[in-house]
Amino acid sequence: MKTEIVVALAGNPNAGKTTIFNELTGSRQHVGNYPGVTVECKEGFRRHAGADLRIVDLPGTYSLTAYSEEELVARNFLIDEKPDVVVDILDASNLERNLYLAVQLIELGVPLVLAFNMSDVARARGYEFDLPKLERFFGAVIVETTGNKGDGMTALLDAAVRVARSGPRADFRAPAVVYGKVIEEEIARIAPLVEKAGLFAGKYDPRWTAIKLLESDRELRKEVLSLEVIDQLEKSAVRIQKMLGEPPETAIAGDRYGFISGACQEAVRSTIEIRHTTSDQIDAVVTHPVFGIPIFLGLMYLVFHLTFTIGAPPMDWIEMFFGWLGGGIGAVWPEGRARLLQSLLVDGIIGGVGGVVVFLPNILLLFLAIAVLEYTGYMARAAFLMDNVMHKIGLHGKSFIPMLIGFGCTVPAILATRTLDNRRDRLTTMLVLPLISCGARLTIYALVIPAFFPQAWQAPMLWIIYVIGILLAVAGAKLLRRTIFKGESVPFVMELPPYRMPTLKAVLIYMWDLGWQYLKKAGTVILGISILLWALSSFPALPESEAARFRAARQEAASARMTGAERVDWIAGIDNEEAKAALLNSYAGRIGKGMEPALEPMGFDWRIGIALIGAFAAKEVFVAQMGIVHAVGEADEESESLREKLRQAYSPLVGFCVMVFCLIAAPCSATVAVTAREGGSWKWGLLQLGGLTSLGYVLTVIVYQVGRFLGIGAG
Repeated sequence: MKTEIVVALAGNPNAGKTTIFNELTGSRQHVGNYPGVTVECKEGFRRHAGADLRIVDLPGTYSLTAYSEEELVARNFLIDEKPDVVVDILDASNLERNLYLAVQLIELGVPLVLAFNMSDVARARGYEFDLPKLERFFGAVIVETTGNKGDGMTALLDAAVRVARSGPRADFRAPAVVYGKVIEEEIARIAPLVEKAGLFAGKYDPRWTAIKLLESDRELRKEVLSLEVIDQLEKSAVRIQKMLGEPPETAIAGDRYGFISGACQEAVRSTIEIRHTTSDQIDAVVTHPVFGIPIFLGLMYLVFHLTFTIGAPPMDWIEMFFGWLGGGIGAVWPEGRARLLQSLLVDGIIGGVGGVVVFLPNILLLFLAIAVLEYTGYMARAAFLMDNVMHKIGLHGKSFIPMLIGFGCTVPAILATRTLDNRRDRLTTMLVLPLISCGARLTIYALVIPAFFPQAWQAPMLWIIYVIGILLAVAGAKLLRRTIFKGESVPFVMELPPYRMPTLKAVLIYMWDLGWQYLKKAGTVILGISILLWALSSFPALPESEAARFRAARQEAASARMTGAERVDWIAGIDNEEAKAALLNSYAGRIGKGMEPALEPMGFDWRIGIALIGAFAAKEVFVAQMGIVHAVGEADEESESLREKLRQAYSPLVGFCVMVFCLIAAPCSATVAVTAREGGSWKWGLLQLGGLTSLGYVLTVIVYQVGRFLGIGAG
């Protein structure tokens, strides 16, 4: 008896496939309530009925004809890896549409189990299924499941193990789609020629190959070198077009749907008349051509408002903790002993990493809100709603989905562009995605906005900066499609899922996964960069002659005749002057000073310049580095918070310009690298880096100079 079984999960996007994968394996994979979330095969493991199951989550796909990367990845896995059983997960409330993939799996000849998922939704809509009859029609075991509630998982595993070990029941006949007379005649002409030419021998069945070639399957067509087969394909296509009045791929799809429709008429019954469902009634409002976009913008504004309002108290607690930790180390540290090590711990590690961790509540709340919007089904409506806008700028409606993911992180958003079939759409979307404010940039906004703007203006300012990014992304896409990537955009086809109540488990997993990634970055990448930037800010030390001058000044202050308070203020001023001189003498100060002439038109100084260098590694590092340079610049270990220091050093106009520049310019190194990889060339990554940095510089200079001229926020 086989103890290790490979189970492949297939299904349409939005059928609940990845939710079932998570239930079966305990995996914490991102689950989104819209098509295109899964773009690569994911694996998980489970032991059941004495067997070790390796469960593979294939990309969501509507068919096995290689029109998209998802279809190609799924088909290649089924053919090359030959899984022991394929579980096709269908949306039972939209059965005919979902059975199209099942028919193609049947034609491929894989051992099959059908999971009628969302069976609770189907029953609520009045559908009743004659499962034994449907099993005979499709030659496969059928199990009813409700993935988001975990119902039917044991029965599904039982069926998968049984089919993998012994195949379908003996009373199941192997169904075959019989195409119309015209198409069957052409299949009969092509299949023998395929076999004679030895095409795909041992890999594909000749009949299956003939059907796929008639469907103009690109991957198979480009491997056909036999002139006899090519000639027959051309003749067959002409004959089918002439006899049926439509191309072969359309006619074949029509016959498949005819087979499905006949089966459903026999075995599916609707107990209620067609009517407007709750989803339809909600959609009439949220996808309204006039009110839809304002509703979307209003929801995003509400998300940002809650992010700041609810996140403020825990942020204060974390800030107090790191302040207490740094102050405690300073209090117990032996006087005059290893001051450099003390500075490393307090200013480098605690100040750098703590300055980033303090924004974790904002990050978690934002991800929580996005998860709720995704799982309820609203994000799919947002993509549908934005389709007309996307087409006006020359992009596919699906391009909006990576942009939504970009609010979390740009890197997975770029990976999500794999759902786009057109290369021009993919490259255009990838190049403008950094203009969508990611979670890392939120740390910068969360530092700057409360530092310079009163409570009433905090949510509006965050909303404004996000909208600026969206508008710039739209304008950038329009420009790219009119210049580098000229061409027609392809039509947008997307199913809107029913509204669902998100499970607490799914929402918390999504929120925690992204939050944990943020914490890991704070504890690894940002920690390393913080230490490096601390070293740049601490070395080389002041020349002995300079240090002696400050020591002499302190001695003079100590012996001067004045009150105790006056002496403390005098010495504090000397300490601050020494710290400033030391920072200017350091490598970081020298680099920042060298950049200052270029930064001045934006209103930035050398300290902001140093932080911007660190932000290229990871945007969160900007916050950590600002904390370091300002901590070094203040001798008093019990100085006020970083926000207070920024408020004293810069104007609100400069604070706004910092957000604008960080929004637009210099995407992080990971974004540039993944753009180069996904685009197939480093020229795309460098174009993204250079183009956005230039754009950010020009726009920030304009904002600062105009604002200063008008006296807006310059005080």
